[in-house]
Amino acid sequence: MDGPEYTITRGNNVWAREDIDGQGGQGYSPDGTTELNFDFELDFEQEPIGYQDASLTNLFYTNNMMHDIWYQYGFDEESGNFQENNYGNSSSPWGSGDSVTADGQDGDGMNNASFGTPPDGGNPTMTMYLWNGPSGEPLTINNGSMAGSYSAIPAGFGVGLPSENPLTAELVLVTDAPVINGDSYDACQSITNGSEIAGKIAVIRRGTCEFGFKILAAQAQGAVGVIMVNNVPGGAISMGEGADDASNTPPSVMVSQDIGEGIISALLSGESISVSLLDTSGFDVDGSFDNGIVAHEYGHGISNRLTAGASTTNCLQNAEQMGEGWSDWFGLMITMEEGDQSTDPRGIGNFASGVPLGESGLSSRRAPYSTDFSINDYTYGDSNNTAQITQPHGVGFVFATMLWDLTWAYVDKYGFDSDLFNGNGGNNKVMQLVLDGLKLQPCSPGFIDGRDAILAADMASTGGQNQCLIWEVFANRGLGYNASQGNSGDRTDQVEDFNLPPDEDPTLENCEVLSLENITNLASVYPNPSNGLVSISSEYINGQTAVQLIDINGRQVFNRNYNFENKINLNFENISSGIYILKLKNNNIFYNYKLILK
Repeated sequence: MDGPEYTITRGNNVWAREDIDGQGGQGYSPDGTTELNFDFELDFEQEPIGYQDASLTNLFYTNNMMHDIWYQYGFDEESGNFQENNYGNSSSPWGSGDSVTADGQDGDGMNNASFGTPPDGGNPTMTMYLWNGPSGEPLTINNGSMAGSYSAIPAGFGVGLPSENPLTAELVLVTDAPVINGDSYDACQSITNGSEIAGKIAVIRRGTCEFGFKILAAQAQGAVGVIMVNNVPGGAISMGEGADDASNTPPSVMVSQDIGEGIISALLSGESISVSLLDTSGFDVDGSFDNGIVAHEYGHGISNRLTAGASTTNCLQNAEQMGEGWSDWFGLMITMEEGDQSTDPRGIGNFASGVPLGESGLSSRRAPYSTDFSINDYTYGDSNNTAQITQPHGVGFVFATMLWDLTWAYVDKYGFDSDLFNGNGGNNKVMQLVLDGLKLQPCSPGFIDGRDAILAADMASTGGQNQCLIWEVFANRGLGYNASQGNSGDRTDQVEDFNLPPDEDPTLENCEVLSLENITNLASVYPNPSNGLVSISSEYINGQTAVQLIDINGRQVFNRNYNFENKINLNFENISSGIYILKLKNNNIFYNYKLILK
């Protein structure tokens, strides 16, 4: 036929339409006319219905971009991608007729998004919701040393803040026992001052248990509201309820650590504080404009179709599966920019959730993504922590942390290329590597399965040129040679390890960059064990050299650059005794050495 097949936001790869009533019907799609002009006006200073055309156009565009980009790396017709017409490029008789149905401004929920992936030949559905708008300053302290209005983020569950008459009550600091992790104010144990809480707004410090659990506990003692205090630097985050049904809990907000600790100090000093909570939020935010979330959801379709084959899409249901991790990584990869640094903190869902850039974004991600251990120090062993690491998002976060480190290791080696379609940079190479790994891993994978599939993909494509680099990245985050995933259906049997493979491992013979202890006798580290004064000598290492010390939990405790001229002397006397990995990097030569400090 002459001209376009459709003039609305519908094509071979995706049909983007509104679903305001939440019923999943064939809703409205903007029409670009025969000119295919989809340049719609956008003004965020109104309710999202006012810019629906622009929103659905962005949803349509981003889905198409995800299709086109990842097609270049192997998510094609033969691998079960999403297309109405496969144009004869698939041997599967049922592989066509499965473009993405993308429902925008869906009325069936808030503060979320989803992607349902049927087997090859069935249309997947992407559901994009609205998010609560910027919260403004919903907290007013009416008296005392901290009187004034403060920013806070309302919980994403429970009864919302009142919009007309503020909720006003006295504050009470919740105490609990027994004391775990040195915090008696986190409501993770039995509340001990329940008689003081009834009719008041409870102040609780963020801790190791889920937000819904804490707020339910305060509600059971008669609290009419909750102020959650962040326990890490930076702003407040958006709270999710967790495993417990906290849909009918009282109005709750989170405040930053600075604000919250000021409140706690004032209460402990004996101040009687009255506060008011009022909805001061702006217009709702449309999740379809958060390209990281759109890419994340589309990524679920990719990982589900590629793991164990496109005809089976139930292989990512086990406890240790990393689906949320791959999806976060997909979102990070398509939003990388020239000039980004590996240590930059990157979040997920920051636009939709209103969390400032540089912070972790959605609350299920315990830290921003960064190669800097002072920003993100999570390792494989943390996946056992069911109190802090949720399933599946928290589990995925730990794996995505490793994939993000791997991405930057490739960028450090091969450079960055902004051409996501035909580039040859480290980012392009790792995009190919991860997709190849998805195709090689088994159904119901755990972290070890995912790591081994990536190693196998490198062996297949390069003969193992990057084996050492890959091992170094995973070992640095606790997924080393002797790590064990146990049963991939079990959340709490993972064993982390920071060791690299032995030098006789045959897969390492084609490594271009050597990372293994003594494999080339690059350096001598002495004395070892040491009381803290350590010397490194080498006839091979010269010039600027990065020296890092990593503890057994994968945390970086020392990082400094030296001008290496045959020998350097290091002073670790202020570092606790224990077993560490001493890491050197010089002119793309990597060297790891086990160091014992007495």
